[in-house]
Amino acid sequence: MSNSSSFNEFLLQAFADTRQLRLLHFWLFLSIYLAALLGNGLIITAVACDHRLHTPMYFFLLNLSLLDLGTISTIVPKSMANSLSNTRAISYWECAAQVFHFYFLIATEYCVLTVMAYDRYVAICKPLHYGTIMSSRACVKMAVAAWVSGFLDGLLHTANTFSIPLCQGNVVEQFFCEIPQILKLSCSDSYLREIGLLEVSACLAFGCFIFIVLSYVQIFTAVLRIPSEQGQHKAFSMCLPHLAVVSLFISTGFFASLKPSSLSSPVLDLVVAVLYAVVPPTVNPLIYSMRNKELKDALK
Repeated sequence: MSNSSSFNEFLLQAFADTRQLRLLHFWLFLSIYLAALLGNGLIITAVACDHRLHTPMYFFLLNLSLLDLGTISTIVPKSMANSLSNTRAISYWECAAQVFHFYFLIATEYCVLTVMAYDRYVAICKPLHYGTIMSSRACVKMAVAAWVSGFLDGLLHTANTFSIPLCQGNVVEQFFCEIPQILKLSCSDSYLREIGLLEVSACLAFGCFIFIVLSYVQIFTAVLRIPSEQGQHKAFSMCLPHLAVVSLFISTGFFASLKPSSLSSPVLDLVVAVLYAVVPPTVNPLIYSMRNKELKDALK
């Protein structure tokens, strides 16, 4: 196959060969998808409808829930439909749309998580200036910057990846269209430009990671100086859910990106992809609502 336009579909990795296992995969993914829809939907509804939650922290949490819903909706329904209809096919343009939406939403989510770390830092380390620094206008600007950055990142990677000639067949060794797996189908050396772009994105992501770490070093230093145990507990309960979500998001993403090729196998790649693409959007609402009294009260 001389280039990417010489075929009109890709073949995705199947989770199972037998009908029983395909049905099991369908019901398992359906349960996870419904849990993600319910959890994120409840948070979006609670934050939108309860005026007590109209604060910067919950505004960014609403953005996070929208992104989680988008991410899981980009990849899970297609995988479920393929299992049910016993096919592995995804059209060329569906694959391009999946790549764009996935990288757009993941990049935006990382930006929003970084902004949320800054919000926690200002709330705990500069409480007297919190209202001025995190004004509603500033929050909207930060959210818009995060969404625009993610959009441009997704657009750049998608345009670059799908302009590369593919001559190694059309079988994508993953259950959704993912750039590293598509690059494996490229002709020799033609993928180096996209590898360079991915490295630039990785450097920017690492910069965000350092910013989050430094924010939390200062947050914990400030919290440990709070004289009352109750004050410390309140500050920790504000920060720990965000820290748990960031840890889950970064650890699964880093493991997927940095695991040695000697560890690579179709089954392990599938499991890792589920860990970083499907688990966080489902678990995030649970993490945020578990220890959050305001959110629990709003949901009730």
